[in-house]
Amino acid sequence: MKSLHTVTFVLILIGGLNWGLVSLGYNLVESVLGSWPSLVNLVYGLVGLSAVYEIVCHKSICKNCSV
Repeated sequence: MKSLHTVTFVLILIGGLNWGLVSLGYNLVESVLGSWPSLVNLVYGLVGLSAVYEIVCHKSICKNCSV
């Protein structure tokens, strides 16, 4: 489970950084994967699923939240 938590956390970081860059007019995901629109949609979907996973499971995984 720790590896799944790590992967989802990294995907959430990527998503958050991308949204920050989108606010500045630059979409990193589309810049890197723009020639493969289905892959761009897959990345966005994985980021969204990662956020849902972290919302549901974070308290049971996080050492700071389970105190």
